[in-house]
Amino acid sequence: MCCWCCCLDCIHNIPPLNLLFLHFSPHSLSSSVAPGGGEAAAVAPMASISVPNPAPSPTEDAESIRKAVQGWGTDENALIEILGHRTAAQRVEIAVAYEGLYDETLLDRLHSELSGDFRSAMMLWTMHPAARDAKLANEALKKKKGELRHIWVLVEVACASSSDHLVAVRKAYRAAYASSLEEDVASCSLFRDPLRTFLVRLVSSYRYAGRGVDGELAITEAAELHDAVVGEGQPLHGDVVRIVGTRSKPQLAATLERYRQEHGKGIDEVLDGRRGDQLAAVLKAALWCLTSPEKHFAEVIRTSILGLGTDEEMLTRGIVSRAEVDMEKVKEEYKVRYNTTVTADVRGDTSGYYMNTLLTLVGPEK
Repeated sequence: MCCWCCCLDCIHNIPPLNLLFLHFSPHSLSSSVAPGGGEAAAVAPMASISVPNPAPSPTEDAESIRKAVQGWGTDENALIEILGHRTAAQRVEIAVAYEGLYDETLLDRLHSELSGDFRSAMMLWTMHPAARDAKLANEALKKKKGELRHIWVLVEVACASSSDHLVAVRKAYRAAYASSLEEDVASCSLFRDPLRTFLVRLVSSYRYAGRGVDGELAITEAAELHDAVVGEGQPLHGDVVRIVGTRSKPQLAATLERYRQEHGKGIDEVLDGRRGDQLAAVLKAALWCLTSPEKHFAEVIRTSILGLGTDEEMLTRGIVSRAEVDMEKVKEEYKVRYNTTVTADVRGDTSGYYMNTLLTLVGPEK
């Protein structure tokens, strides 16, 4: 569980949410709200959240939230119903309206009213996505051990969204922590080369966003990847770092498909065969986040609930970060790979308002 008391001061250093929002492309935050609210915000086709049509105005939502947190006790269900059914764009406008009306930030109020995993989930969801990812990356860099589940966070931030989103994350990170994400990754004592070099390349990248693919290049680089991952050598040598750290997502997808055609199995299957090899696991996560993020986040959610106890931090991150992006694809992947549903596993491993928040974001199973 994260320590929100320690990070709220950092969050307050982030530029105003309505300005930070301008750094996002329509693809990284596929939502918009007409002036004054009213119009339903666009929701990404594979998002799992539902949004009312018409939606209340930001001011009306801010006033409803105020009612839910005033007086004796907190109306947790009202908070879930409002914030859990609004897009990032709408939550930005609600936060701005709330602060303008009541001279306190919405995050401050949620922090004071809620507790435990429920508070962590609601605050992460309410944050601007760039600020959220900046916070998650900073927390991952502060861990005492460089475990794969913490490295995953950096890979997700760098690879699972658009290049414009990553630029916004880097700006939010610098504003909140007075240092750059790239510098902090490079100086983190948890990492050694070649992992450090690979992660720095990922978080500092800006990939071409077009759909064009070079077939000849895909053939050449599929062969280079094969040479890197076959055998006992470490897989993150220079060619791999260059290819995975710079190529567009369509180009990488074409390269991985060429690899499958040439060798009869996917590179992810080869990397899975290298048990206990952290570098191979990081490379697989990066390739999945860049070309098939639903595979990675299905694994994140499943990993969070396996074994003794639930890793609520990982579970929350996996659901919150994909609910308005591609959670429907994650749910389908989860069902195929694990023969159960995200909903069933969330119900089995969580409870109370925390469970209700996650299930609201996951949406109904189809």
